[in-house]
Amino acid sequence: MQRTASAADFNAAQRFFRRASSLLWRRPRVAATVLLAPPMLWFVLIYLAALGILFLSAFWTVDDFTGEIVHQWTLINFETLATSETYRAIAGRTLGIAALVTLTDIVLAFPCAYFMARIAGPRLRATLFVVMLLPIWLSYVARVYAWRLILAHDGVLNWTLHQLGLPAADIGYTNTAMWLVFSYIWLPFMITPIYAAIERVPGSLFEASADLGAKGLRTFVKVTLPLVVPGIIAGSIFTFSLTMGDYITPILIGGPGSSFIGNVVYSNVGIANDIPFAAAFATIPAVVMVAYLFAARRLGAFEMM
Repeated sequence: MQRTASAADFNAAQRFFRRASSLLWRRPRVAATVLLAPPMLWFVLIYLAALGILFLSAFWTVDDFTGEIVHQWTLINFETLATSETYRAIAGRTLGIAALVTLTDIVLAFPCAYFMARIAGPRLRATLFVVMLLPIWLSYVARVYAWRLILAHDGVLNWTLHQLGLPAADIGYTNTAMWLVFSYIWLPFMITPIYAAIERVPGSLFEASADLGAKGLRTFVKVTLPLVVPGIIAGSIFTFSLTMGDYITPILIGGPGSSFIGNVVYSNVGIANDIPFAAAFATIPAVVMVAYLFAARRLGAFEMM
């Protein structure tokens, strides 16, 4: 009797799944809804809800005596950010270095991506991809520490310059050092989308441009660059956002005046226990990235991602 009941249950389950499969096959919208419902629910409840709570807590304050959060609406945290020269300088440094790193990686990534997509053979292309992606597989902190040893006052760079009879660079623990390290760390994230964009450009367009008498520079400006702009914007989303949200490299590579927004947020959460002020400061990169993503979407960058 038990085996008969188990077989009946198995057959019933089979019939149920067949009917459900048939229903989903006839109605693709229902199938897409069932497939996307769990991740979308997670996205709304976990990700967007956390951002919403972060934004709301920015309008609260902390009691100086008890250290408890006071749930009263106020703009004092944003007023402090707007009136303090220190916090304005930190925000400007964060956005400025993030933009500079993005521009640097664009300049470095474009020739590399073009060579890989249009000139290198299959074997060389595969080798270059491995060389490009290999640093990503290593520890982020290990790579930053390696650059710390290179750029330190008694590091490899200054020792090499001394052996060549040149003056020391002395760029360790400065904003310049952070710019170099960030540009190195995030370069693969710029090369990959630009490579994908260049690879999608039909070779017939280059031939047509040459047949019409256009030289290399004119072909680059009129043909290549406009078609690769979405890939550049897609790569800039990674480099700009990752640089802007970092707080480890400023600690290990930067000097006393090299704090980023992330460092202030970390110190206010873990040390000062002023979560509302940390939330208010954290809204700056969030708002900047939302505006940047909307602009990138209009330029078709999401097609390269």
